[in-house]
Order: sequence, then C-alpha cells, then structure tokens
Amino acid sequence: MESNSRQPLSTTYFGPVQWYQRLCQPEQVWIERWESFQKQTLRNRCLIASANGVQALTVPVEHSAGNCLVKDVRISDHGNWRHLHWNALRSAYGKSPFFDYYEDDLHPFFENIHPNRWAYLFDFNEAIREKMCELIDIHPVVSYTTTFVQGGLTDAEALPVGEITASFKPYYQVWQEKHGFLPNLSILDLLFNMGPESIFYL
Repeated sequence: MESNSRQPLSTTYFGPVQWYQRLCQPEQVWIERWESFQKQTLRNRCLIASANGVQALTVPVEHSAGNCLVKDVRISDHGNWRHLHWNALRSAYGKSPFFDYYEDDLHPFFENIHPNRWAYLFDFNEAIREKMCELIDIHPVVSYTTTFVQGGLTDAEALPVGEITASFKPYYQVWQEKHGFLPNLSILDLLFNMGPESIFYL
C-alpha cells in the first residue's frame, strides 16, 4: 500500500451508508485484513431501523485464545442467527418500497444450508460488499492490505449512526413518522427504502 493512499477501511457486515459512500470515491479503496479483531463493532454487526427504533444484528463468531486477525475470524453457527437476522429484516423492511425487489438477491446470505456458505467473517463481509455494490451499481477499485497499516485504519465505528452531517440528507424511511430520520444505518436501510435511486444518494 502506497504511503499517499487513503486510510484503509475496516471490514464490516452490511456496513453503514457512510462506509459505502467511501466506496464511491474515485480513489482506490483499501480494506484492512491484518488488524486484530475487535468485538462488539460493525465488523460483525449492522444497525437497522425497526418498529422499536435502531436494532443491532450481530453475527456470532468463534472465540480463540489471544488476539485473532480479522481475516482469520470464523463465523459461528450458534443460535440460528441467520434465521433470526432474516426475520428481523422482514419485520423491519417488509413494508418498505423495495424489500420484495431485492429479497431473492439477499436471502442466500441468510440461508442455514447453502453450497457456498462462508466460514470466515472477512470472506462473508466481502461477498456481501460485492453483492451490495452490484445491486447499487457502484464499481469501486478495492484492494486488501498485505500488512497491518499502523494507525491508519478507518474504523466503521468512526462513522457515527445518529449524527446528521452535510452528507446525510434525509431520504424516505419506512419508520420515519415514528422515529424521525435515522442517518447512517446499514446500507440495507438505504437499499430497501430507495432502491435503484440509492446510487444518487451516495
């Protein structure tokens, strides 16, 4: 990675809108593979808007002794989480304008038995990112770090949910009348509510 390149992004599970805005920049985007995995972050968690407000969906991971590099973190099958996540998305976005339109594209990520099921969190997140870019019609130039970039990581947690900035102009949300506009949720929120117009928001 060249020294004048932009800071790498942390991997993320159906990352927030601002994370995907970074992918729309003309520069090459780097994603960090060599950092130590940090629990309770957007690396294995996404935030959606539900009837009760912001809801976190967390992918369980297998725990190992000591620090584990994010590229080596394995997904756990504990707790039937795929089924729970899909039901949560159906409940939150089933009445949104575009849930039915994208349902068949996204459901494979939540199937309990799938021929290409991903064992590692990083690979799973990357498959999701590639599918989301395809659905939104953005084409970032993405590379992966070959060593840890000390002090250079742009953590998804640094892209705050609930903080309205100039880049967060309100868009339609299915629960907006109940909760007001909730910025920087998972990219799924933008996709299910705005559909093909998501690219113009980004």
